[in-house]
Amino acid sequence: MTKNIFPDNFFWGASTASHQVEGKTENQWSVWELENANYFAKHAKSRLKDLDNWKEIEHQASNPSNYVSGRGVDHYSLYQQDFDIAKKLNLTAFRFGIEWSRIEPEEGVWDKVEIDHYRRYIAELKKRNLEPFLNIWHWTMPTWFTNKGGFEKFSNLKYWNRFVEKVIGELGADVKYVITINEPNVYSAFSYMLGEWPPETKNPFICSKVYYNLLRAHKSAYRIIKRKKPSIQIGVAAQLANLQAKRPRNLIDVVTTQIMRYLWNWWFLNRIRKYQDFVGFNYYFTDYYRNFKKVNPKAPLSDLGWYMEPEGLHPLLTRVWAHYKKPIIVTENGLADSKDVNRQWWIEETIVAMERAISEGVDLRGYFHWSLLDNFEWKYGWWPEFGLVSVNRNNMTRKVRPSALWYADKIAALRRGKRPTQGNTAQK
Repeated sequence: MTKNIFPDNFFWGASTASHQVEGKTENQWSVWELENANYFAKHAKSRLKDLDNWKEIEHQASNPSNYVSGRGVDHYSLYQQDFDIAKKLNLTAFRFGIEWSRIEPEEGVWDKVEIDHYRRYIAELKKRNLEPFLNIWHWTMPTWFTNKGGFEKFSNLKYWNRFVEKVIGELGADVKYVITINEPNVYSAFSYMLGEWPPETKNPFICSKVYYNLLRAHKSAYRIIKRKKPSIQIGVAAQLANLQAKRPRNLIDVVTTQIMRYLWNWWFLNRIRKYQDFVGFNYYFTDYYRNFKKVNPKAPLSDLGWYMEPEGLHPLLTRVWAHYKKPIIVTENGLADSKDVNRQWWIEETIVAMERAISEGVDLRGYFHWSLLDNFEWKYGWWPEFGLVSVNRNNMTRKVRPSALWYADKIAALRRGKRPTQGNTAQK
């Protein structure tokens, strides 16, 4: 293809999450990190030894400090520098999180200093013509809220509603796009079914309650935001997987994948069909199933051991469009790749998948790579590196990766309407 088929106003962006990059956050997750860092370090080998890169990460993964977010990458202080990098990479949009524990550190106590911080943050994005995509909730909560049961209790939604009211009342005038909730299916499953994340519960009933309450939380947030500023475009960042039958002609495999697609991909989105202006989703996984078991190819794999099939984004885009007929934004997409050997290939194949979907009539409005910066990767800690930009956490210096320079050239070429020329023109 020699002609750009992406819309002129297509959003080329990158994503972050407050807890993963800001540093010095105090919430239920930071408490959990400190409680479990020694355990995760002690058992790192049993958890991670099957990874191809185990020998390379062994020292870091066996260190308790790896599992503590601590200073983060100091994005809280260095955000202007990070925005300058995003601008030089030819990005046109930026997705960021609001840290609830900063805004309301104690029940009913609003921190004006922190609200002003996010107000300046948004202003600096707009100054650089980077469209702000405000994400209200990305898994972390004040400890006072989780001490009350968090999203396990329907009665606690009044605190959520109050928080949404405050965020939109203070910051809503400065944004056009809001993502309410990030990956409600992932949070519910890993925190309340698998028990791998705080509060480490393994209870299908409570998991279902949390998932349903997050559904209610999105709907109530949608109503609140539309009442305060009807022009804001609202969506979620659902986690969708390209689930496929290993044997496409085998009834068991086909039925299994259809059931899993419904429960994982469509259950939540179906119920907010009338409560979203765009469909936002995150894509990382294509998984193949045979006799109820995942049987993915053994290569290529990311640093986390995740099977990589970037072109799997295409069937998801076409299915989402067929289901909902609403504008689509890919709110996260990326890979852990510390050596930067697969990221350019991943992005290139992803762009091809998006071009193909658009050519087939899909109304795709934006793409956000995960992540702009190397960040704290939840239970894995610091060793997985997802960033277009690497960060030396000893001195917090940033370095643009070669794949990001290629991506910057690709964006520039697409916006000019032709293929990129050889070489990289973006500046470090």
